[in-house]
Amino acid sequence: MSRFAMALCALLPCALVQAAQPGYQPMANPVGPSAWWWDNAWWEQGHIRVPTNHPVRLEEIEYANGDVSVPAILARPDDDRRYPAVLYQHGRRGLDDLIVGQVKRLAARGFVVLAPDVFSGRFIEKMPIEHNYAVETDTAAGVDALLARDDISTTQACIVSQTRGGYMALKAVTTHGKQRNGIACYVSFYPHMQDPNAPEPMQVYRYAPEVDRLDIPVLIFIGDQEQYQRRRSIETAVQSLQDAGKDATLVIYPRVGRGFDFRPPHVRTLRGRPGLPRHPDAHPYLHHPAPDPVRPMTRSSDAGGPATRAS
Repeated sequence: MSRFAMALCALLPCALVQAAQPGYQPMANPVGPSAWWWDNAWWEQGHIRVPTNHPVRLEEIEYANGDVSVPAILARPDDDRRYPAVLYQHGRRGLDDLIVGQVKRLAARGFVVLAPDVFSGRFIEKMPIEHNYAVETDTAAGVDALLARDDISTTQACIVSQTRGGYMALKAVTTHGKQRNGIACYVSFYPHMQDPNAPEPMQVYRYAPEVDRLDIPVLIFIGDQEQYQRRRSIETAVQSLQDAGKDATLVIYPRVGRGFDFRPPHVRTLRGRPGLPRHPDAHPYLHHPAPDPVRPMTRSSDAGGPATRAS
């Protein structure tokens, strides 16, 4: 070591020690035939699994949580059959038309989906800054309302969410006792994995302690261009669950931000037009069917990864 470097060590020991330590490294999708998302039928034969499609009917309902009446949307295939139960918890933007579209897409795959509007039930304006902890109990009560229906085929539900809804769902599952007591799996798109009322350092460097209490399968989707501080807390939360031997998967979509793609249609459809070349290093996952949700995410320096939508 040079004398100059030794002098710096004497003057700035903390800074140099800090720089020498491995820091936060973003997670990335694995690549190649050994990756969890790989499908030889797609690669060798060009076969893509065809999704189930059902006509969907919507119903506006209400359910009680103590003295609060919680409005909700109920979406299901438009027939008389029973289907698995899903509870969809909206985020900061509330239960608006964009979120109802997500609910319908789930129902069209063959689910009975209950989407509580926990803001309207408590006269909370959409896009709130502060978090009202009472809404978590409305989410938990929605699980009971959903499972009481006679048109579902399962004894438990999967809870699906996005943005701040991810935190509401987390609290409903852990703090309010729905884990394996009505909720069998946790799925979320770019969830807020920290108490929204926690101070700024906690938002940036920590995830909510309730995450470590999860012992049901977890599947989270983000994009590698996630533009908020949220990516770090999501990745460290998933890594902690995996390190504890729990069933946690993180799917990272390449070259997109929150919403997975919120560019105008004339921009985002360019790659799909016939005759236009595919980006030379586009990730194969872009052209692949939905992943098997049970295999864990791994770190890879070679892979790309992406993000999700706003609120």
